[in-house]
Amino acid sequence: MALLVRGDTGRFARWIIPVIFGAGILFGWEIICRGYGVPRVLLPAPSQVWDAFFRELPTLIGDFRQTFLKAVIAGFVLGNVLGLATALIVDRVPFLQRGLLPLGNMVSAVPVIGIAPIMVMWFGFGWESKTAVIVFMIFFPMLVNALAGLNAADTMQRDLMRSYAAGYWATLFKLRLPAALPFLFNALKINSTLALIGAIVAEFFGSPISGMGFRISVEVARMNVDVVWATIAVAALAGSLSYGLIAFLERRLTSWHASFRTRS
Repeated sequence: MALLVRGDTGRFARWIIPVIFGAGILFGWEIICRGYGVPRVLLPAPSQVWDAFFRELPTLIGDFRQTFLKAVIAGFVLGNVLGLATALIVDRVPFLQRGLLPLGNMVSAVPVIGIAPIMVMWFGFGWESKTAVIVFMIFFPMLVNALAGLNAADTMQRDLMRSYAAGYWATLFKLRLPAALPFLFNALKINSTLALIGAIVAEFFGSPISGMGFRISVEVARMNVDVVWATIAVAALAGSLSYGLIAFLERRLTSWHASFRTRS
């Protein structure tokens, strides 16, 4: 009973401490802006950002729909599926691994600010070009993590599967993919933030009349910094919820894994 109470208290503390810490930062931010008369164009107070959020709520919803519900989700799904599928192919053809991984390291070093204008030229100003940028950004993180995960099962486990006369596909689905789940979820968590960043940055270089990146660039030019911060808050909330959802699924699907028990 005492262990159960301590466990519940620990879980409550993990939730409440970040909330208190965040509330303290917002309170201090408000006090500094109000007490020292910080101009709104430099740093709006949280209360001003809150007012801008509700004042521009229909616009922010449209931006969220354009950036997140179209570009981010499409790019996230497509990039991760392509990365995992390529990892499965490379796993069967080791020659490809020797060629693709060095190429992946080189491509990963290309900044998104350099590739975004090219994608806009190729795919136009709609959400499709932002999806292409996202796929470019998250393909290789998923590929590298998936390959590492597929090789995570040790020799004894593979020998045991061979002793059961298990073929490649049986070993893949019953041993190697389950062993790779922690690696895959790490890639998904990383890519959930990269996808949103890539979409917003890509919108700086060409977008229709809606989108988070478009809104930030336009409102900065208009000196409406409170609207900029409101847009940033929406993006941060969307990114945090995406990351939290993936982390929740990871806890549910990998609670049996040794790495999860070690973290717990």
